[in-house]
Amino acid sequence: MAVSNKRERELARQRYERQQKRRMEARHKVVRRRQVLASVLSVLMVIGGVAFLATQMGGDDKENASAKSTPSASATPSTTPSATPTTKPGECSYRPAPAAGTVKPKYVGMPPTKINPKVPYTATIKTNQGTITMDLWTDKAPCAVNSFKFLADKNFYDNTPCHRMLVGAAGNVLQCGDPSGTGTGGSGYQFAEENLTGAKYTKGVVALAKTASPNSSGSQFFMNFGDSGFAPDYTPFGMITSGLDVLVKISKGGVDGPQNDHPKTKVIITDVTVAAKK
Repeated sequence: MAVSNKRERELARQRYERQQKRRMEARHKVVRRRQVLASVLSVLMVIGGVAFLATQMGGDDKENASAKSTPSASATPSTTPSATPTTKPGECSYRPAPAAGTVKPKYVGMPPTKINPKVPYTATIKTNQGTITMDLWTDKAPCAVNSFKFLADKNFYDNTPCHRMLVGAAGNVLQCGDPSGTGTGGSGYQFAEENLTGAKYTKGVVALAKTASPNSSGSQFFMNFGDSGFAPDYTPFGMITSGLDVLVKISKGGVDGPQNDHPKTKVIITDVTVAAKK
């Protein structure tokens, strides 16, 4: 009888140990699943945060296919990041933009690759709401100014809408430069950002929008009618010298649309002229 009891106690001990082992393994599996889930959620939160910032500015985060919290004519879906083009002083590198969405770009050719960064320019933007003039910073953003002048000379911007506006904490900008008016259209080419070191998007600054990807500046641009706290991701290439009152008047009309970022006041660019500064 004593032997039998001893055997039963041994079997009971073994059963207990097996149960404990199974419970520990189950706990470890739960912990591992939670750790994996937490890691996935962290990655998704980071990606979501980046995507949110991109769409804020990023040409709907879709320039050429290319600002919301940050205009990334760019608004922005993102495209595969392109390698930074290697250029020499006085030379620019432009390349076809990746196809994105169903909106076809308004292609008028590629800008010349050479520019004299010592020649300053002024731009005059005529709209149905009034005229805006600006000095362009050829010395600081030569390739952006070169592209803007090329498109203006080709009448690219004529009869195009300004499709996005941010007001208040999101930013204080009016974004234009997409002939389709959807935020996903553009010129059909892209190029690298410039003049980003210490870039500030303060009242009067004019900058290029872009997609979520680097080196994706294009035709879309935004004009600051107030200070905007965007990250230094968008090429500042000019300063408004007159017409801020026009932008302020437009901003007072508020925003509308599915994303609440379309200006209620319809803004159409009728003509853009760029000329050497006298």
